[in-house]
Parts: sequence; C-alpha cells; structure tokens
Amino acid sequence: MMNLSLSSYYYDPKFSRAEKEEQDADLRGKIEQVRVEFPRAGYRFLVHLLKKNGVHVGERRLRRILTKFELQIRPRKRFVNTTDSKHSFTVYPNLLEELTLTAPNQVWASDITYIRIENGFVYLAVILDLFSRKVIGFAISKKIDRHLAISALQMAVRRRNPPKGVIHHSDRGSQYLCHEYIEFLEKNGFFISCSRKGNPYDNAWVESFMKTLKDNEIYMWDYKTYLDVIEKLPHFIEEVYNKKRPHSSLGYFSPEEFEKRIKLEYEDNNGPKFTL
Repeated sequence: MMNLSLSSYYYDPKFSRAEKEEQDADLRGKIEQVRVEFPRAGYRFLVHLLKKNGVHVGERRLRRILTKFELQIRPRKRFVNTTDSKHSFTVYPNLLEELTLTAPNQVWASDITYIRIENGFVYLAVILDLFSRKVIGFAISKKIDRHLAISALQMAVRRRNPPKGVIHHSDRGSQYLCHEYIEFLEKNGFFISCSRKGNPYDNAWVESFMKTLKDNEIYMWDYKTYLDVIEKLPHFIEEVYNKKRPHSSLGYFSPEEFEKRIKLEYEDNNGPKFTL
C-alpha cells in the first residue's frame, strides 16, 4: 500500500541522528586540523592526509562533509607575466619530448613567479627535480633578473652535487638564456633544454608547483611585506611541500618520502647510486 520495498520498510539505522551529527562534527574537526597545515587541500588529498593521521574515510562521505560545512576550496586566479622572451640570446631545443624519467638528477626544471605584497612585488625562482617534484633550489629577490635565477641554480648544485649530463629545462626567458647563466650550466655539465614557443605545457610541472605554492600558502596567509616572504616562504617549501605534501603522481608520497623509497629500492637491487 505504501509502495515501499521490504528493505526500506525494515531498515534499522546503525546510528541515531544525534550520533551521526556528532560523527560529522568530529570529522569536520579532523579536517580543519589538517587544513591548518594544508589549507588548500582538496578532497582527494584530504583522504590521504587523514589516513596518515589514522582517520579512514571514503571520498563520498568526505565530499558530503565538505559540502555540509561549506569547507570546499574556492579557486583564486591572478596573473603577472614573468617571462621576457624578447631577447637575442640563443634558444635551445626541447629535450624532454617522449623522455621517461627513472631516477633523480635526470631533469631539473626552473621557473620564476611573483608574490604580491603591499608595496609591490617579490620574485621567487625555483629549481625542481622532475622525477620527485622536489624543490632542490630556490631564491627570493625584489628584482627579477639573472642573479635571482643563478642563485636558485647555485643552491641546487650545492645541495645535489649532480653528475654530468643532467638536463636543465626552462622557458625562453632572458634570465635563463643570458650568457652568465648558460656559462654556469655548461661549466657544470648540464644539457640545456627550452620550452617551445608559446607552449606553457612544456614546463607544466613547475607551473603546477607555483599554483600549489600560491593556493596553499601565499593566498591563504596574505603576505604583506618582504619580511613576510623571506620568513614564511622557505618554511613552506622545505618543511611542508618537500617533506609532507603528498602528490598523486608519486603514489601520494611527499617528494622527500618518494626519493627515500626510490633510493632504498635502488640499493636493495644493486642499482645505480645517486646523490640526494
């Protein structure tokens, strides 16, 4: 008479409404604890971050909680051009097409981004190891020039002591193709690679890092001064991004966790040694 199935008629909920509300509130608290350190983490990353903290929750339930308590991340988009490609320096071909990476120190990728502060801009240059997505060198300056780019590269070389033959990839900006930068690359045995003209996807890995940096750190904490940048940004790069932030492309390990696992695998299998 009521047009109900037997399963619905005899359904006995496992939890009362009050218990369910309490569980939802408890999960919300755990999400907010994770968001203290990863404020822009979406639901996929939250599943794995919560799991690391001993909280097992399915994507469906997590998305329901995010919607219920209005915890969804709202994207922010800003753009300032940091690439000066109108110059007379030599442009090198793209060496990354159809290249498969098997270990660290095979390809390093570089880029520069801006950070808006109250009285202007601060600029950040980074070097990523593309195998692990780890930031291995970075530099901060009020000027967007070759010295900024060279400082980041020098840090990466000091830290990694790379073998000869590492591919250094960048866009066509003058900071990366000026004589001083190229001389440093050649002196240290790098192969030089550039993105194709008008193709931002050729350096998508570093672009992805820059987006993560801005969404999870810069936009969230509203940097106001140069001092804010030099005090807070290195901590996010070294302690949060490199050591803790999971990457879906790395099996939801952080860059440092991934490199350590790969190094152990190589050593167990008597594979080639590499420096980290």
